[in-house]
Formats: sequence, structure tokens, C-alpha cells
Amino acid sequence: MQVTRRQFFKLSAATLGGSTLTALGFSPGEALAEVRTFKLTRTTETRNTCPYCSVACGIILYSLGDKAKNAKSEIIHIEGDPDHPVSRGSLCPKGAGLLGFVHSETRVTFPEFRAPGAKEWTRVTWDFALERIAKLMKDDRDRHFVAQNDKGQTVNRWPTVGFLAASAASNETGYLTHKVLRSLGIVALDNQARV
Repeated sequence: MQVTRRQFFKLSAATLGGSTLTALGFSPGEALAEVRTFKLTRTTETRNTCPYCSVACGIILYSLGDKAKNAKSEIIHIEGDPDHPVSRGSLCPKGAGLLGFVHSETRVTFPEFRAPGAKEWTRVTWDFALERIAKLMKDDRDRHFVAQNDKGQTVNRWPTVGFLAASAASNETGYLTHKVLRSLGIVALDNQARV
């Protein structure tokens, strides 16, 4: 850049005038940066899987609460997990609205039971629900288990029950689910990903 002698004197005079005015107290006020805390700084980060469809996108749940159990932890923010191999941090509109799903007033968070002939659902304990499911499964398996077919070959089948596995589960969970259900003799085993 070429500066002429005249331009040099003009620039020097402007600089000297500006510094003189500042020294006399005509400077602007201090500019302070606004100090704000990021809303997720005190949160606990938990990785999970979106529950909606069989794509199994990865999500990150941010909860705020005392880890010493003095205050109940509450989920305050949900976003896509950029490290997840399926979704790479992107979510569909339903997945992006998961916070509303978590805090919905109509979301059922406990087991309910409707007795035969009853019109209303009643709240029951988890122990009651699990024991009832186990009892009904055992009764049905005892009644319908097929140990041998017509030719006398051992088949060990339980043909009256089917199972729909979750597609959001890991490979290990899928393997264990398959082993447990096949050991019970369940023939109709499918996965949500095919639905």
C-alpha cells in the first residue's frame, strides 16, 4: 500500500486528535461482554435411543437435578447424538419433539389392569403386573407346548404365542432375546424393524 506524504499527515493528525480527546475524558463507556451461563452446563448427559420407530436414532438426554438425591432429576433438553452411527445427530420431527413426549400429562408411567368384564382400568404395582404376565405365560405354555410332532420327532414348540422384539436394542440384547425366547419354544419371533 502506497501512502503519500499528505495522507500520512492526515492520518497522524486524526490519531493524535483521537488520543487527546480520550485523555481528556471523552472516551466511550466500558463495553462489558454479557455473561450468561449455558443452560446445559450443570446437566447430566445420558445417551439413549429414540422410542418411536424402528430406525433407532441416537439421542442425548440432558437432566437437571441433584445427584445426591436431594432434588428429583428432570429432563430439560433432548437432542440428536452426533456420535450415533444410525442418525449422526439428526432427528425426525417426532424425535425432535421427544421433550413433549417425556413431559406429557397423559403419558402412562405405571402398569394398569382391567379385570375381565370391568370397564375401568385400575393402577397396579409392578410386582402384580410382572407376576400376572409370568403366570399367564406359564399357563399358556403348559397347555399348548408341543414336545414332539406327529412323526415322533422332538420339536419343543410353543405355537400359541408370538413375540415382537424392539429394533432399538443392541446386537447383544437382540442375541439374548432370541436365545431366551427360542429356549422357551416360541416359534413366532419377529422384529419391529420389519413392521
